[in-house]
Amino acid sequence: MIEVRDLSKWFPAPGGQKTAVDAVRFTVYPGEVFGLLGPNGAGKTTTLRMLCTVLTPSAGTASVAGFDVVTEASEVRRHVGFLSANTGVYDRMTAWEMVQYYGRLNEIPPDVLQQRLDDLFTILKMNDFRDVPGGKMSTGMKQKVSIARALVNDPPVLIFDEPTAGLDVLVQRAVLDNIRQLRGQGKTIIFSTHIMREVEKLCDRVAVMSRGKIIACGTLNDLREMYKQDDLEELFFALVS
Repeated sequence: MIEVRDLSKWFPAPGGQKTAVDAVRFTVYPGEVFGLLGPNGAGKTTTLRMLCTVLTPSAGTASVAGFDVVTEASEVRRHVGFLSANTGVYDRMTAWEMVQYYGRLNEIPPDVLQQRLDDLFTILKMNDFRDVPGGKMSTGMKQKVSIARALVNDPPVLIFDEPTAGLDVLVQRAVLDNIRQLRGQGKTIIFSTHIMREVEKLCDRVAVMSRGKIIACGTLNDLREMYKQDDLEELFFALVS
């Protein structure tokens, strides 16, 4: 469902260029949560932004749901839901108006959209603040709105860029539970985080990034066996240091 081959991104810099992502390769399958780990500046977010068509790759190829991220960008956007720690919720729009607006942008028929909104607000337990404007929402409320917004068009591919950053433990748990449910529905999911506990609970396979490159990839058991380290946090630090 996601195919990445030698994907690279560089930016102009004094004296030349700076490479943010350097020929990364991986595949993510339907019904799989694929973890993308790495310290700040490793290239995770740049990689995800290329997959979402926010950034254009400098080299290499990537396809999402069978569509090329460069030549078929509009189709990629129709088939992917993106969620980051930066909620981007409008202060003057209510939770319901916000999610409804994104549904209309995706050209969902009104009767289908109404049912979709009802289902999402029930599943995510958002009905008690459906009429609260974004400027008066808590961080947890805003993140739930962002989740609903990413899911409103029922995309087959979901990309989560540190979705639990800054959330309290109860909201973190709710977000992780929702991701598990989405995996059970056969969604293809990339989950970027630096929280090892979340990786152990969610991810089927993991890629570790450092300085723009993927330096290790496999199941958690594969990586533990390969590097002779049972503690995932210690394994991560050994790889990126």
